[in-house]
Amino acid sequence: MPNGASPDSGNAGGSGGLYGSLLQLLATLLALLHNRIELFSVELEEEKIRVLRVLAWGAAAFLLLGMGMASLAALIAVALWAEHRVLALGLITLMFVAAGVAALRVAARWVSAPSGLFAASLAELRRDRDELTGS
Repeated sequence: MPNGASPDSGNAGGSGGLYGSLLQLLATLLALLHNRIELFSVELEEEKIRVLRVLAWGAAAFLLLGMGMASLAALIAVALWAEHRVLALGLITLMFVAAGVAALRVAARWVSAPSGLFAASLAELRRDRDELTGS
């Protein structure tokens, strides 16, 4: 071997051999990881926007419905106050309790439903794992 070159020195440039293959595998794995992190980031941003939108519309709905319920309660109380005070207060109470129970049931249904958060990332990672393990 001229100039003291070893048999492996020709492969150290990444053009072939085991070292080059390992570098190429590492580069591929890093690119795959980079793509999955980008997908995760996009899904997280989409979920953040969805949650903020739901919170904004929910706050507006609560405010407007609360004002409507208060106005309805005042209307019932004024209309029935002279002759049926107890009935008026009972109807108002029943109305608020029924609306609260309905809102609680809707909230419980939303909490128990899966959000699908990161479903695409998890599916891609599962596919990558299956390809790497040969399953």
